[in-house]
Amino acid sequence: MTDHYDALEVRAPGVREAALMAALPAQIAHARKAAPAFASILADTDPAQITSREALARLPVTRKYELLERQQAGRASNVFGGFSAIGFGAAMPRVFASPGTIYEPEGTRRDYWRMARAIHAAGFRPGELIHNSFSYHFVPAGSMMETGAHAVGCTVFPGGTGQTEQQVQAMAELRPAGYIGTPSFLKIIVEKAAELGVPLPSVTKALVSGEAFPPSLRDWFAERGIAGYQCYATADLGLIAYETAAREGLVLDEGVIVEIVRPGTGDPVPESEVGELVITTLNTDYPLIRFGTGDLSAVLPGQCPTGRTNTRIKGWMGRADQTTKVRGMFVHPGQVAAIARRFPQVLRARLVVSGEMANDQMVLQVETAETAEGLAIQLGEAIREVTKLRGDVQMVAPGSLPNDGKVIEDARSYR
Repeated sequence: MTDHYDALEVRAPGVREAALMAALPAQIAHARKAAPAFASILADTDPAQITSREALARLPVTRKYELLERQQAGRASNVFGGFSAIGFGAAMPRVFASPGTIYEPEGTRRDYWRMARAIHAAGFRPGELIHNSFSYHFVPAGSMMETGAHAVGCTVFPGGTGQTEQQVQAMAELRPAGYIGTPSFLKIIVEKAAELGVPLPSVTKALVSGEAFPPSLRDWFAERGIAGYQCYATADLGLIAYETAAREGLVLDEGVIVEIVRPGTGDPVPESEVGELVITTLNTDYPLIRFGTGDLSAVLPGQCPTGRTNTRIKGWMGRADQTTKVRGMFVHPGQVAAIARRFPQVLRARLVVSGEMANDQMVLQVETAETAEGLAIQLGEAIREVTKLRGDVQMVAPGSLPNDGKVIEDARSYR
């Protein structure tokens, strides 16, 4: 499976970057003009000046809770909170609802969610039947995969979720080439088939998403003749990254601009450091600019052995929202970043909250080469000023803090 979905996957990295940066000003201008939310968020932005990642990084990050707040505030007049550039009618055949409730539009463009690339990388080819067990109810997952499968040239059986015995029966009788859905449900189907004594020899490949796919489960499928691959996508953005036959991280999709930033900020982290994935999509119907996913990942150095030249990420590595309550006060990752920004000597900072229930203690660990006592005192004062709480300061050597994306570590005992 080293063949590629299209020539975009094997472009020279410089050519790809130039194309993405060339498309960026027009997308930002379009977002400002067609999406009222971005007309407000980017009111002081000159789209013509946003032609590099450095310029993009100066724009504000919009996080999911802000999208939800705008949707809830504008339900009477605009259910999408001003983020959609299209409205109900011929341009929007479907609208979906994700937990929150957050509403997402689906436009008419072929392979709207750009899932075909991931489906192809998982080994599906034109003329095959795919058993799609993602939900078709409320959420876009079923439609995301179905429209991508159609773009590949496949037929889809809309299995949806539940009714395990009927799923087994349909697979046995229709003999699909493979499965798309969550890995846990595929395991349930395979186990039920074994319990019923129904062989499923045609199911030899799978594209899974929506939950963790550990190597142990991948190997479990392989032992039963199923090659499982994973992809990372969201209901807001569509495909972000996908696994290849190399089994080395996830390759970024060709239709998004991906940044990895320090949680609670919009500041890009050095390559290989864990941070929050922030995505700018080139989708003109739903033009999300610097949309914070809340998910942690890191760049995987090097190029995919399959010949795909886009950047790779390590996959999902946890959640970036580390807001915690200390002595009755919420402390946010952005506050930790604000403290660190005041001191050029501080390379990285991590707030560790420890103690037992009702006896919280805060220690700000800072990576710095400076050990003067005055810096610790100033940092302590900044902690009180920014968080309204007292905290200790611990100086540590550069490079000694864990590279796990955590800005706030809750190490308290609740027993």
